[in-house]
Amino acid sequence: HLFRLRRSHAFVELNRKHFSRLRRSRAFVSRICNHINQSLVSIHAPMADVFSQIYIHIVFSPKHREALIQPEWEDRLHRYITGIVQDKGHKMLAIGGMPDHIHIFIGQKPAEAISDLVREVKKRSNDFIKTEHLSPFAFDWQNGYGVFSHSRTQIDAVCKYIINQKEHHRRNTFREEF
Repeated sequence: HLFRLRRSHAFVELNRKHFSRLRRSRAFVSRICNHINQSLVSIHAPMADVFSQIYIHIVFSPKHREALIQPEWEDRLHRYITGIVQDKGHKMLAIGGMPDHIHIFIGQKPAEAISDLVREVKKRSNDFIKTEHLSPFAFDWQNGYGVFSHSRTQIDAVCKYIINQKEHHRRNTFREEF
């Protein structure tokens, strides 16, 4: 029987007799690691892509927490913000909110800082609201925002929470929750 140890594309095979003699010695680990490392020196296969699982929940509001996001154009705003997030290479998982705040839940691309993304979303969506004359009132986003990270196991719960914002805030105010 052969035992196969794998590290990247390098394989080391030992028969059972040699393995049982060597496994008790400290030299075994050293020999195996040296052999693998020497094998890896000749392998120059580039990494195909970056693997990440970064799930970010962002919350921000119009200036002075005014209830300016109206139901008549809320969906247009959400679609526009989704387009910004996707243009930046992130994955929109959920978007929702209330007239006085918005929630965005994304799968974040690790190459961009959250602050850069939020700044771009706010700037471009603010310009969209003004250019399309969506709000009859002066509209600006407040400077700050909340940001929270979540694990992969929490994705469904966070998405449901964001999608059901209106129902949720019938029971709890934003201030109580935040």
